[in-house]
Amino acid sequence: MSLSISPDEKVIEEVDGIEDEAERDERSASRFAVLSRGILVGGIVLTTVLFAVGGWNRRWIADDGLIVLRTIRNLLAGNGPVFNAGERVEANTSTAWTYLVWFFSWLTQARLEYVVLGIALTMSVLAVVFAMVGSARLWGGSTGGWQQAKPTGRVNTGALLLPAGVLVYVALPPARDYATSGLESGLVICWIGLLWWMMMRWAQARRVRLSALFGLVFLAGLAPLIRPEMTLVGALALLMIFLAPMPESRVRPFLVRGLIVAVAGLVPLGYQIWRMGYYGLPYPNTAVAKDAGGAKWGQGFTYLWDFAGPYHLYIPLLVLLVAGVLAGRARREPGVRERLTVRRVREWLRSPGAVVAMVLAAGLLLTVYALRVGGDFMHGRMLLPQLFLLLLPVAVVPVRLPARGDRPNWALAVIGLAWIGTMGWALFAAGTTAIKSGTTIRASGIVDERIYYVLNTGHDHPIRAEDYLDYPRIRAMVDDIAATPNGGVLLNSPSFRFWYVAPPPLPIPEGGYGHSVYFLNLGMTSMNVPLDVRVIDPMGLAYPLAAHTDRLVDGRIGHDKSLYPDWVIVEAGMVDVKPWMPWYLDQRWVAQARTAMSCPATEALLVSYRDPFTFERFKHNLLHSLTFAKYRIDRVPKYEIERCGLVNPYPDPPR
Repeated sequence: MSLSISPDEKVIEEVDGIEDEAERDERSASRFAVLSRGILVGGIVLTTVLFAVGGWNRRWIADDGLIVLRTIRNLLAGNGPVFNAGERVEANTSTAWTYLVWFFSWLTQARLEYVVLGIALTMSVLAVVFAMVGSARLWGGSTGGWQQAKPTGRVNTGALLLPAGVLVYVALPPARDYATSGLESGLVICWIGLLWWMMMRWAQARRVRLSALFGLVFLAGLAPLIRPEMTLVGALALLMIFLAPMPESRVRPFLVRGLIVAVAGLVPLGYQIWRMGYYGLPYPNTAVAKDAGGAKWGQGFTYLWDFAGPYHLYIPLLVLLVAGVLAGRARREPGVRERLTVRRVREWLRSPGAVVAMVLAAGLLLTVYALRVGGDFMHGRMLLPQLFLLLLPVAVVPVRLPARGDRPNWALAVIGLAWIGTMGWALFAAGTTAIKSGTTIRASGIVDERIYYVLNTGHDHPIRAEDYLDYPRIRAMVDDIAATPNGGVLLNSPSFRFWYVAPPPLPIPEGGYGHSVYFLNLGMTSMNVPLDVRVIDPMGLAYPLAAHTDRLVDGRIGHDKSLYPDWVIVEAGMVDVKPWMPWYLDQRWVAQARTAMSCPATEALLVSYRDPFTFERFKHNLLHSLTFAKYRIDRVPKYEIERCGLVNPYPDPPR
């Protein structure tokens, strides 16, 4: 007896086979999704641990980081957000950093140095996490967005998201140096990373809630308080959100846009009005001291090469650029190109591609700005946010695993090789020492700040203020203050080995006249003396009289203002005749400085931050803050007398 299979039974068997294969494919895809997600999470954990350990091993607080803490001390003491009590001077560039450290210092009541160290390292590590999860969203989540059924029935197992750009960042010694340092570097990159992640969520969300939208624009609006130049990043993000289609809601789109402007501008605009009225300037005094609008292109390119050259940083950037482009092309779905219209552009603004374009444009524009102003004197520091921005899209890269029967794909092979090459470069860069001059400042003026202070203090991790007592001249300063109860102005000797104390005039009031210290290193000096000791600097970070001098043409970058001490003798009211003045000061120059300080515009500047803070003073400062910001004096007293049209008490003899 022969058995025959009916056509209907054949169809059933074929369907069952297809269903079995589909189930196997689904199980395989599910297993791969779990594996891929685990690898992504593992990569995030591994990278953050590496960065945290690397930052901790290089922990320190810079002299400039201690400057921030002097303002925190005054805030906690009730003197206001000032560097010296009674003088409304904003000596910190990052407003948000100042108040963040103040809040946690008030909350924990812990030692300030340890508070700022912990906040800086925590935010630096969080920045890496935000960068990676934002980049993972760009490439489609844990599976890379490439999991799809092929017509042949084979299953593409998808892509693994592996850390790449973030490893470039954390491998750089300057990135690990400024993971602590007491400066706002960690806050800046943390804000950038958080904004990147939230922008990517906004771009990919099917439905955007208004509460989430307003949270995003509030974050972007904080940009000028994070650091003034971050305004560019925040402005680009806000412009994208404002021009993109508004989410569906009961609120009309034009009202939503109005609320976006209000929410984004509420805090920065409110603080800006307060700053102009309280400090008498439209931006921090540090921007005046460093002439942030000036141009030093040549020094800027020197600074760029000083950062990129020793680590051959251009290699991983180029490699990851190629990998990012190839991954983007593979990620892009084929389709019919539509005619470019305003509507299409607005729709594109709310897309992952637009967010990528935004962060890359911001990174490049900020790099150009850093080149224009001449960079900085700290190796790498002022280019770290730009590098972080440029690496965000490739913080992780999708490395696709080929399915059985796939044809060789050179693009996927290049991406894999790029990832391997990046790992190799990271191992090389992590152990590289870029600047080997130690305590010697090179002709470029750029120095490895951490190594410089490690060697000069003799401490592997100079963190506490007293660690800097072992820096030359600082312990002697403390001893000289204790030895002169009558008060006076401490001026460093021309040889920088000891201090001269210019005495106050008689009669000495009960309790002494008080001390002032005139020295370039504001942080270590101000944190090792009581708050009633006035600390000022020749560069002008905390001393407006010096900040408003003209920039020296060939001065060291970041230190290219230097007010002569003759002005300080007059301004502080010390004895201005020999033999009580230090021997190296010229009595005639001091007399000329006294005349120069009688210039009405200079007197108005001094009054703007010294007068008691009243509503009338607030209003006057608010109206004249732009004028004060632009005002400059000549540091040579006789030239300043001539500029202001005053009578020189010691005119030059006729020729």
